[in-house]
Amino acid sequence: MTLIMENKQIDNEEEMIQQAFQELLNDYLATKHRKRVEIITKAFNFANEAHKGIRRLSGEPYILHPISVAKIVCNEIGLGSTSICSALLHDVVEDTDYTVEDIENIFGPKIAQIVDGLTKISGGIFGDHASAQAENFKKLLLTMNDDIRVILIKIADRLHNMRTLESQAPNKQYKIAGETLYLYAPLAYRLGLNKIKTELENLSFKYEHPEEYREIEQKLEETAAERDKVFTEFTAPIRQQLDKMGLKYRIVARVKAVYSIWNKMQTKHVTFDEVYDILAVRIIFEPTSPSVEMNNCFDIYVSLSQIYKPHPDRIRDWVSHPKANGYQALHVTLMANNGQWIEVQIRSERMNEIAEQGFAAHWKYKDGSTQEGASLTDDDTELNKWLVTIKEILDDPQPDAMDFLDTIKLNLFAQEIFVFTPKGDIKTMPQNSTVLDFGFSLHTEIGAHCIGAKVNHRLVPLSHKLNSGDQVEILTSRSQKVQPEWENIAATAKARAKIASILRKEAKATQKKGLDILGEFLKKEGIYVDEVVLDKLTRFHEKTDSDSLLEAIGCNQIDLGEEDIDVLKGKSKTSWRRFLKLPFVNKEKSDEEATTEEEAMPPMEKKEVKKITKQILKLTEETIQKNYAIADCCHPIPGDDVLGYLDTKGKITIHKRQCPIAAKLKSSYGNRIIATQWDTHKQLSFLVTINIKGVDRLGLLSDVTQVISRQLNVNIRKLTIETVEGIFEGNIQLYVHDVEDVQAIIAQLKRIDSIQEVIRE
Repeated sequence: MTLIMENKQIDNEEEMIQQAFQELLNDYLATKHRKRVEIITKAFNFANEAHKGIRRLSGEPYILHPISVAKIVCNEIGLGSTSICSALLHDVVEDTDYTVEDIENIFGPKIAQIVDGLTKISGGIFGDHASAQAENFKKLLLTMNDDIRVILIKIADRLHNMRTLESQAPNKQYKIAGETLYLYAPLAYRLGLNKIKTELENLSFKYEHPEEYREIEQKLEETAAERDKVFTEFTAPIRQQLDKMGLKYRIVARVKAVYSIWNKMQTKHVTFDEVYDILAVRIIFEPTSPSVEMNNCFDIYVSLSQIYKPHPDRIRDWVSHPKANGYQALHVTLMANNGQWIEVQIRSERMNEIAEQGFAAHWKYKDGSTQEGASLTDDDTELNKWLVTIKEILDDPQPDAMDFLDTIKLNLFAQEIFVFTPKGDIKTMPQNSTVLDFGFSLHTEIGAHCIGAKVNHRLVPLSHKLNSGDQVEILTSRSQKVQPEWENIAATAKARAKIASILRKEAKATQKKGLDILGEFLKKEGIYVDEVVLDKLTRFHEKTDSDSLLEAIGCNQIDLGEEDIDVLKGKSKTSWRRFLKLPFVNKEKSDEEATTEEEAMPPMEKKEVKKITKQILKLTEETIQKNYAIADCCHPIPGDDVLGYLDTKGKITIHKRQCPIAAKLKSSYGNRIIATQWDTHKQLSFLVTINIKGVDRLGLLSDVTQVISRQLNVNIRKLTIETVEGIFEGNIQLYVHDVEDVQAIIAQLKRIDSIQEVIRE
């Protein structure tokens, strides 16, 4: 009986697999690509046989995962047979006994190259240690340069993993969601995959903050009918106008994503009801001819401005100047009849396809063909410019893994501004770029000797932030040298990488000079410089390493003398007392600093780490006081969504899940992330800061303290209020038990007359 049931289950699963593959074939046949069904079927049969008997954590046959990835590659990114085959085969080399050579012999060199690229960056781009992480991420970026389909398929793989994340343990969910939000979503954005970027963000948010996700989703459902009514009334006169113009068009409503709404609520400190751009309108049209596509966009804008009043400061022309990821559209914000500002995005069908499918669609239109594999050969493409920047950074890699990742990430999610040279040439720069960034974008030598600039004929310093439309003339001086503080002024990855590189080269030169000085000094005493000598002097002068010692000698910060000789010969008691101090006892480091030094620490036993991280940590009054540390960077309290980070010394620190430092920890050391739950019962008190703003009046401070101390019986630790031109702003530090207390305090303070805004810091 059991055997019959097992055979029936196998038959059902095989039928399910064949049905899923047939759906993939049907999707592929519906595209405009060449109909290479035979090789896709061959790849499926090969992968199906290779993965036979293997299951995912969810219990389903493993082959369903490659099929799903291939569907995303076909339908949502728009790639053809080579990519579909590579997606079907992407886990074969890693998970089975087959080699890349086997793939090449059966499917040819191109598919084998892509599968090889995917295998090299398998298991996520993050290893257990920062060096492995950085190395894998470099491989990922280098494969973009060789064949960008590797990263497109990898993003599809990550998207399917995120769609099926519920089968993973909570700590794994935080790790995968964290690295997805930290790098995969920005990569998808940079490659123009806006729809995928949005879904990756939403799914990450869903697993990191499930309650907030459900709450916003529910509010979107509750307000859907009202939005539909606004959309219908707003678009009715627009349709009439477009009909008169004789255009073939469609108008769709774009509802802001759950993650975007939450992000705006956090950054702007507003409620759901105060997020006014939840609804946007998209007008997608067929141009009367390709040559007048741009003109049609502006003609539609002119027609709209005759119906509704446009916002003069909120017109975005991405048609004339596309974004770095290929995105093109004309964005205008119009005042609806109900007094609500509504953004309208005007784009052609071609622009819309590029917005949804990114550079894959861009190549298709660019080359005028539907053949997959159109190469990026045009040096003027924005993607190529970005890849050149990435390659420059890779050629001179950061010694520190987290610095390297942060440098890359700077350019992943940057919005663009347009800046003019003195001759009128236009340059695309990331938002928040400074004069210094612009100098380095022109040439390394210009950036290195930059002393300031004339922006719109006005003299400004290196740190001046540029705006769209600025005309910039860089001023240089041969006597100017790169300064360490420039790394804080620069906002772009390219500038920071160049500054760091120059400083490292200068440090190496200073170290060589220091070595020469030390060598000459010791030569008189018949002592030769070796590791033992350097180690003794490093400890004696209390430097962190021999490089720091040599650099200090090279720039005359250390004057070598008799005491150094005594230390080396063991003659000086006072010197040896100084030398015999414990070696390099550093102060307790924050988690952010620990991430960059974790490799140097002795690792905990892997079994011990796995045992701890698999648990769901209960945060009780007793364990919080005895065993765990509350992170100073984000000050979590009971009720906040939190996670634990286990360092190499066995210490567990509790962070908010949205904390920037926690984001780095999830991305870098996901195997040390612990799922945590609060289990406190209003016995412990936690310090929080409440920020209040409003219009000043007599007796306001008294009202605030009365509400907090008397009505709510909350202990105030510190209160500061400042008034400027009738507008006050204050910070109140007080002790609470949990988020519920904070919400009650905020609700009561908002009821006080004259207070306009109350937020938790």
